[in-house]
Amino acid sequence: MSTTIYNSTKTKLNSDSLPQEEATSSAIIRQVMVIVALVITLFVNYLSNALPINGRTPGEISDSFPVRFTPAGYVFSIWSIIYLGLIAYAIYQALPSQRANPRLRAIFWPFLISCAANSSWIFAWHYGFYPLSLLIMLVLLGSLILLYARLYPSFYSVSTAERWTTHIPFRIYLGWVTVATIANTTIVLYDLGWQGAPFGADKWAALMIFVATLIGGFFALRLRDIAYTLVLVWAFVGIYVEQNDAPITAYTALTMAGLLALALLFGRRKQQATM
Repeated sequence: MSTTIYNSTKTKLNSDSLPQEEATSSAIIRQVMVIVALVITLFVNYLSNALPINGRTPGEISDSFPVRFTPAGYVFSIWSIIYLGLIAYAIYQALPSQRANPRLRAIFWPFLISCAANSSWIFAWHYGFYPLSLLIMLVLLGSLILLYARLYPSFYSVSTAERWTTHIPFRIYLGWVTVATIANTTIVLYDLGWQGAPFGADKWAALMIFVATLIGGFFALRLRDIAYTLVLVWAFVGIYVEQNDAPITAYTALTMAGLLALALLFGRRKQQATM
């Protein structure tokens, strides 16, 4: 009788441990996949400048289109910050203590999609498939919006480590991809033969800056997102520097950068008043 009870108890314990072992294995696979996806993305982006792919760097291709929404070259250094942030995220999510983190599980697939879109965009861009590059950019933007939406509710309740390694890097990433999507759109339109008529290139760029400001204002005032909004300010100042021979574009960019900075201050004060 005692042997039967012992065997049944042992069987139950073994069967209970199986789901836990499977969950741990699944979590480890997820963690490894995040690292692999990021490594591939970083490698493709490295090749885009080191080879470069199809004989031209991303900057050289962008410079070949005389569109007014393009910022100064130094602005693109933000990619270094973005990729350092993503590396921090990959390391953080790979920690054994984060295997059961529900927020990291929730952003797993959006992150993989963003990596696939990022790498695919490089090839479409370098081989001159500009309309396709815009579609891929929209996929990248959509995946980051989904990722942002899943992280946003927990921003103030998570640990400082998670906030700085996960939430803030993706906020910066989304901000830059917002700018990049608008820039990509203007280049595709130019490539298709449309140069801003009936507004003209300068006014068209100013209009796009205004649209981006409306988006940035929503993030500053409604979502109170400092990181996202500062990325737009950074880009607008860069447009002002690069397009100073086009006063309408340049001064619109500088003015909108100032307005977004003020919106951040106002949103911050409002947040402190409600705390």
